[in-house]
Amino acid sequence: MDFKESTFMYLLGCAVVAFIVLQSVFFLVKAWKQGKKLGIPASTLKSTVISSALFTIAPAFAILATVITLAGSLGLVLPWIRLSVIGNITYEATAAQAALDGFGVSGGLNFPVQDKAVFAAVAWVMSVGSVLPLILLPLFMRKIQNKIGSSVKKNAEWADLMSAAAFIGLIAAFISRSVSGAGKPEIIGDGAGVMSVSVLLSSMIFMVIISKICTKPKMTWLEPFAMPLSMFLALGVAVLLSQTLPANIVKFEWRG
Repeated sequence: MDFKESTFMYLLGCAVVAFIVLQSVFFLVKAWKQGKKLGIPASTLKSTVISSALFTIAPAFAILATVITLAGSLGLVLPWIRLSVIGNITYEATAAQAALDGFGVSGGLNFPVQDKAVFAAVAWVMSVGSVLPLILLPLFMRKIQNKIGSSVKKNAEWADLMSAAAFIGLIAAFISRSVSGAGKPEIIGDGAGVMSVSVLLSSMIFMVIISKICTKPKMTWLEPFAMPLSMFLALGVAVLLSQTLPANIVKFEWRG
């Protein structure tokens, strides 16, 4: 049996998920009781719970896509554990790739991790990196908010520009790898190629189309689903191309 999906790993995953669910139920019950004490009508409390539950559906699709992305290399359980607690594809994939690069593992997330020491290191890097914000934010969040608030009041346009630039820079790092390529020529999937560029372009096109649809008054509910839908549709394009295009085109790659 693959150690990445052993019985111990599944038991660990179930324990983590059970803890998260129990914690959520605990705070839900506490919040409900507090709402009753404040005199909030039961109908209002129910509608709040329902709307909150529905709001979690869209992020869940993005999380599922991230688990699928990482499962090929790290197995199903570790990404499942990580994303049940905290994380997203921009951090988890970057942290895992950085750990694999540190061990000199060729192919990165394109191939299954076979070494237990490498797997453990990847798990530590992904976990510790997410723990640090949980420690720093309670200590420094108020100061950070005050600084950001004063900066926004002085120059709101500059604050919006810096925020957009940070996000665009993060996305550009992923786009550059899809276009320029990296890695060893003898390893299929370790560089950029027809498939990576096709998925990149299709996801961008789907995102633009869905964003346009979301501008219609009766379709604003679709906005939270825009990114996960674009990701899944792009995955569908990748599967379709891999099954229809000739093998030499599917495997055609270049290196930067």
